[in-house]
Amino acid sequence: MPLSLLLPRRGKLPRPRCATLCAICLIALAAVSFYLKPCAPAPGGHDGASAREPRHAGAGGDDDGGGGCGKSRGESAPHLQAPLPQSQPRVSAFLAVLVMTGPRYTERRDIIRSTWLAEHGGGGGGGGDVMARFAVGTHGLSAVEARGLAEEQDRHGDLLLLPELRDSYENLTRKLLHMMAWLGQNADFEFVLKVDDDSFVRLDALVPELRRQDARRLYWGFFNGRARVKGSGRWKESDWVLCDHYLPYALGGGYVLSADLVRYVRDNAPMLKLFRSEDAALGAWLAPVDLRRVHDPRFDTEFRSRGCSEQYLVTHKQSTEDMLEKQQSLRRHGRLCKREFRTRLSYIYDWAVPPSQCCQRREGIP
Repeated sequence: MPLSLLLPRRGKLPRPRCATLCAICLIALAAVSFYLKPCAPAPGGHDGASAREPRHAGAGGDDDGGGGCGKSRGESAPHLQAPLPQSQPRVSAFLAVLVMTGPRYTERRDIIRSTWLAEHGGGGGGGGDVMARFAVGTHGLSAVEARGLAEEQDRHGDLLLLPELRDSYENLTRKLLHMMAWLGQNADFEFVLKVDDDSFVRLDALVPELRRQDARRLYWGFFNGRARVKGSGRWKESDWVLCDHYLPYALGGGYVLSADLVRYVRDNAPMLKLFRSEDAALGAWLAPVDLRRVHDPRFDTEFRSRGCSEQYLVTHKQSTEDMLEKQQSLRRHGRLCKREFRTRLSYIYDWAVPPSQCCQRREGIP
């Protein structure tokens, strides 16, 4: 499915039928953007919304970023007001891959290194099509854990160690900001692919497609505009006052950003509110930006996989055994799937309707 066919349609949108509060929140976000440093100019960018349930299997920190949105009820991100220390030599690549991982997930990292990442040589040095970093917060680790990561870094040189961050589900949004800040300061790149350590990626298909894209203001993934904000439980959003739904966002199992959007997030990090859900937070931060939101069902990045399709570029919620099986199938037979199957329907995001009506699942979509 050509990427150009997935861009939102231009034209006059129908009169919104969602709550007045939603309209007010978007106006407020646009006002906030006046005070934020804009990203590099990009004529002709498409506007639109986004789509999915937030990352309640791993969400962001519950601290607040305040900024120009009004009085903050929590902590901002003062540790990002100054540039992060350059812990490794500057690297360069066409595509930077940032993998969110935890201190104890050595096996997952090794499987990624030996499967989908190995095909493009995305090691620590960069300098080619792809360079990768596995992001790990190291604050508060035991001596044994710290020594294990140091040895892993000696072997591979591809860990992004974040000494000021305690690695936990509650800190994923803060972790995302650290990752973006490091990347914007220490790397030259055109796009970044952010994925989880249980995602399998077809870099052989993704990289050539990105080379055909305008490297400006691109936000590409599987979007959701109808996800309800959690009002209770572990992922309760205590400080979300924008709307009764999350603003449209790409699901966190895997999405692509152009370098100018990474710089936008990095430059404005001290003013950004740290919502609980990491991927929904990114959607809120980028809501007032004039960018191209591209919904693509080839990103199988929901909270559980929709199955296996030869069209998938990213497949989330994969075990190490799943990754090995997919890589072996690709090497032996040139196919991602031993057999194609589907466990749930997909959807094409409808940009011409209010976000709460965006996403109707139906047959015939990967």
